[in-house]
Amino acid sequence: MKRAGGAPWGLLALLALVCAVFTLLLPGRFATLGTLQSVLMQIPELGLLALAQMLALVSGGINLAVVASANMAGLAMAWVLVGGLGALGIDLSGHAGLLILAALAAGAMVSLLAGLASGWLVASVNAHPILVTLGTMSLFNGLCVWLTRGRPISGFPEAFQALGAGQWLGIPAPFWVFAATCAALGLYLGRTRHGLAICMAGSNAEAARFAGIDTRRVLIGVYTLSTLLCWVAAVLMMLRFNSASAGYAQSYLLVTVLAAILGGTDPMGGFGKVGGLFVALLILQVISSGVNLLGANAHLTQALWGATMIAAMAARHLLARWRGRTGRQRPSTSTPPCPP
Repeated sequence: MKRAGGAPWGLLALLALVCAVFTLLLPGRFATLGTLQSVLMQIPELGLLALAQMLALVSGGINLAVVASANMAGLAMAWVLVGGLGALGIDLSGHAGLLILAALAAGAMVSLLAGLASGWLVASVNAHPILVTLGTMSLFNGLCVWLTRGRPISGFPEAFQALGAGQWLGIPAPFWVFAATCAALGLYLGRTRHGLAICMAGSNAEAARFAGIDTRRVLIGVYTLSTLLCWVAAVLMMLRFNSASAGYAQSYLLVTVLAAILGGTDPMGGFGKVGGLFVALLILQVISSGVNLLGANAHLTQALWGATMIAAMAARHLLARWRGRTGRQRPSTSTPPCPP
C-alpha cells in the first residue's frame, strides 16, 4: 500500500497563488461573485468525468471511453425525452415526471450495460485497459454518429430543463450534485470494503489475489461505476446545453487524466484522493477563466494547464527526495491507500 498523505495543502496553496495572480492582473474583474459562479458552473461535467477517470486509474487501469459513454447515455435519454418511446407504442407526453424518469432509467441502463461490458473485457479477457476502452470508445462514438447522423437531439420538456436552473446559497445546483458525488466517492474509496479492495488491486493485483480479493469482480465493479458516473455527467450536460450530441465534450478526455494526476492520483494505480482532484479542478478552471478574461488565445489555457502539471510533478519529486534525506517519510502502512 502507498502512503495516503493528508489534506492537499500544496494544491490549496497553488490555488491561492493562481487566484492572487489573476486578481493582480485583472483588478476589479476577476475577484467577483460573477467569476466565482462562472467557475462553479463550468466544473461539474468535467469534474464527474474526471472522477470516472480517477476511479479507473486507482484500479491500475484507465478509461478512455468516459466522454463517449457520457454522450451515448445522453443520446439515449434525449431520444426518450423527445418522444422516442412513441415508436414503441408508449405515450408519456402528458406525464412529464414519468417521461423524465423513463429517460433517466434509459440512460442508466445504457451506462450499466456499457460499464459491465468494459469491465468484463478488462477482467476476463486480460486485455489491457487502454486497448479495451479505446475499442469501446470507438464503438460508442461510431454508433452514436451513425444513429444520429452526427446531428444533436434537442427540444427537451421545460420540466427537465428546470432541474438544472436552481441555485442554493448562490451556487448552481449542478455544482452541488458534483460536490455530493465527490463526498460519496471519497467515502466509498476510503471507508468501504470494496473501495479499499479497488486500491489494493491497483497497488498490487497479485498480492490482492493472495489476500483473498476477487480482483475480477473488483475490476468489473470499477468500470461499471465509472460509466455510471459518466451517466450523471451526461445528465448535467443535457441540462446545461438543452441538447445531446455525439460530439460534446470531446476535448475533455485528456483533461480528465490531467486533473486526476494533478490531484494526486498515482497513474500506476493504488492511490487517489478525491479531495485533491476537487482542488485540482478548481485550479484548472480558475486558469481557464482568468485567461478568458484576459482575452488571450484559448490555446494558452492548455499550455498553462500543462505547465501546472509539470510544475506539480517536479515539486512532488523534490519534496519526496527532501523527505527521504531528512528521514521524515512515514511508514507506507500507516494509513489506508485511498483517503477521501
